[in-house]
Amino acid sequence: MIITPTSAYPSIAFMKYDRPKLTTSKRVLARGHLVAGTLATALLVAAVSHPASAQICLRGVNLAGGEFGGSEGDYGQSYIYPSVETLDWAALRQMTAIRLPFKWERLQPELNGPFDSAELTRLVEIVRQANGRGLTVILDPHNYAEYQNDRLGKGNVTAADFANFWSQLAPVFSGNPLVVYGLMNEPTDIGSAVWFEAAQAGLDAIRATGANNLVLVPGNIWSGASHWFDDQEGGSNAELFQNISDSADNFAFEFHQYMDDNFSGTNPTCPRVKDAILALEGVTGWMRQYGYKGFLGEFGGTSAPDCLAGLDEFGDYLASQRDIWIGWTAWAAGDWWGDYPLSLQPDAGVDKPQINVLKPYFQDLDRQCG
Repeated sequence: MIITPTSAYPSIAFMKYDRPKLTTSKRVLARGHLVAGTLATALLVAAVSHPASAQICLRGVNLAGGEFGGSEGDYGQSYIYPSVETLDWAALRQMTAIRLPFKWERLQPELNGPFDSAELTRLVEIVRQANGRGLTVILDPHNYAEYQNDRLGKGNVTAADFANFWSQLAPVFSGNPLVVYGLMNEPTDIGSAVWFEAAQAGLDAIRATGANNLVLVPGNIWSGASHWFDDQEGGSNAELFQNISDSADNFAFEFHQYMDDNFSGTNPTCPRVKDAILALEGVTGWMRQYGYKGFLGEFGGTSAPDCLAGLDEFGDYLASQRDIWIGWTAWAAGDWWGDYPLSLQPDAGVDKPQINVLKPYFQDLDRQCG
C-alpha cells in the first residue's frame, strides 16, 4: 500500500473520504540504546515455545499502525502496534499469520548505529504476544527503500547500511520459525540493479548471523506483480531476481497486487480484477519456471461489490496454485484505521464485509496449502 513519507495513512487522493485524525506529540523519544542481541536474549527467555517446523500455510492480514506518523512521534500518539484485542480477533478468525509494518528509522535511529531499546522491546513483545496466539509474524520494515526520506542508492543510504540493519535485527528472532523476515516494503523510485544489490546484501547479512528464518524478497516498483516484467534500467525484476542467492535456501518472493483502476489500492472500486489475476498468473508462471515460491503481502479493496468479488477470486486463485504460493496477508486491519475504506478492522465486534469473504480461506488449510 502506498504511504507517503509525511503521512500516517495510505494516500487516498482519488477517494472522497476523510482520514482518521491522529494527535502527533512534539516530544521526542528518549534514545535508550542497547545492543540488539543482549536485549533479545533477556526478552526471549519468557517467550512461548515454538513448534519444530515453520508455518507453511500463511493466511492473514496486515496489522497496520507501527508505520504510522513521523519517525520522531511518541508511541501511543503518533504510532501504535496491534492491541491484544486485535491479536485475539485475528487468532479467533483462524488466521495463521500477520504482517507487521514498522519503521526502520524508529528501530535504528542512526544508520549503522545500535537499535533503540524501547522500540526493540515493543517489537519483541508484540511478536511474543502474536506467537503465543499461534500467529506467524512477518516483520515488515515499511520504508519503500528509504531511510529518513533518503532513498537507498540516491543519497547517503547504501546497501551496506541496509545490510547492517538486518545484521542487527536477524539475531533477535533467529531460530523462531514463527517469525518471517520481509526485507523491505515496496521498494520504488530506485534503480533496479541498486535494489537487487541491496536485497542480496540484506539476505546475505541475515544468513551471516546464522539465522535461517524464512525471508521474503520483494521486487522493485511497489513489489507489484503487474510490474515484475517491466523494462527497467539494469533489467526487469524478472531478469535480475532469477539470480538471487540464499545460502539457507529458505526464501520466497513477496508480491503486492491491487484491483483498482491503477493497481494502487487507493480507489473505491475494483474494475481490474481480471487484469490483476493475469498479473498473478504471470509471476506464478515465472516462479514455476525457476523453482521459486511466492507470498502475496498486500492485496485488498473496499466493500464495493466488485472488490468483494475480486477478493474471492484472489483467494480461489492462490489456493489453486498452492504449489507456488505459500500464503498471503490482506491489507489491512489495525486499531487506528477509523473509517478508512479499505479497513479490515472489526467495527464494535462486527467483521467487515471483506473479512466475511476471506473467512473461508482461513479454514480447511490442508486443502489450500501445498
